[in-house]
Amino acid sequence: MKYIPFLETYNKWADFDFNRYIGNISENDVKKSLAKEKPGSLDFINLLSGSAEPFIEEMARKASMLTIRNFGKTISLYIPLYLSNYCVNECAYCGFNRSNNFPRLKLSMEEVEKNAREISMTGMKHLLILTGESKTESPVSYIEEALVRLRGFFASVSIEVYPMDIPDYQRLFNAGADGLTIYQETYDRKIYDMVHLSGPKKNFEYRLGAPERSAIANFRSVSIGPLYGLGDPLREAFFCGLHAEYIFENFPGTEVGLSLPRLNEAEGDFKAISPLTDKKFVQFLAAFRLFLPRAGIALSTRERPAFRDNLIGLGITKMSGGSSTSVGGYCGKPSTPQFEVSDHRSVEEIAGVISEKGYDPVYKDWEI
Repeated sequence: MKYIPFLETYNKWADFDFNRYIGNISENDVKKSLAKEKPGSLDFINLLSGSAEPFIEEMARKASMLTIRNFGKTISLYIPLYLSNYCVNECAYCGFNRSNNFPRLKLSMEEVEKNAREISMTGMKHLLILTGESKTESPVSYIEEALVRLRGFFASVSIEVYPMDIPDYQRLFNAGADGLTIYQETYDRKIYDMVHLSGPKKNFEYRLGAPERSAIANFRSVSIGPLYGLGDPLREAFFCGLHAEYIFENFPGTEVGLSLPRLNEAEGDFKAISPLTDKKFVQFLAAFRLFLPRAGIALSTRERPAFRDNLIGLGITKMSGGSSTSVGGYCGKPSTPQFEVSDHRSVEEIAGVISEKGYDPVYKDWEI
């Protein structure tokens, strides 16, 4: 099947007058959208809008039902491992910004294995490896070698690195990577250009096409999302939903996931431009589940412990635990983190909370 790149879908909606449309949404419109078995794009906007706020509890109940129907009462566990913090980009919101003055680190293969052993002792079988965006310090060959070293420790290894062309994604897939996480950061072109001051990451379109390139390269799963706090939250959520729907429709063999990461304190003290409140977070989470019943939804340790606990059962399917956002943060001296973690609980503690909520913590649901 020949696919049409997501950029064409994005461009069709780029000039949509969200403010005018949202201003005309009635509670009756929301009720109709909420009642639909398969909400469309405009229904999704209705569910994200302020007019849907009186229906958040009803949305949450339906979201919970759909999640159980499609995923059972399970929450998959994963953990990140940062391999390097070298970066050539100047992103205003990121602790790894090349302009920030702090010691740059890169794990040797021996250190990669040492961290892997430490993590594997927690029972974690799903690993997400991350690097700063530097092809010089973290070339494809470095990531490839790390994947080969990690395969013996984990059932599944996903990558969150710089965007690549299809042959490089295929190379990493062959080395053992089965999933890609890549955040567009913001789907607003103007804000994207404003916060990405210099470096390859300024190329909005190349980053936008990365998820589909990885799907073409046979990655089993692709996870996307904006960084809430940059663009208008409703627009960001809407385009993320469109993007996820596009991957579902064009690559039916690919599992699609999304996340709702919110800006946390990072090196440089960047302040959120358009914050996403807790109330809207819950509403968006439910709206995503109603619009995309089969999408995985991950919840990171950016969020506070009590808030994370209360979201179990509302649409979440994956949670991280025992996380470090520093290079090699599971062994040796702590380094400068990419962002501050809000939930410092161990893997065992997170699993215990999931069980207390009546859900099963899943350490392994896939084998490379």
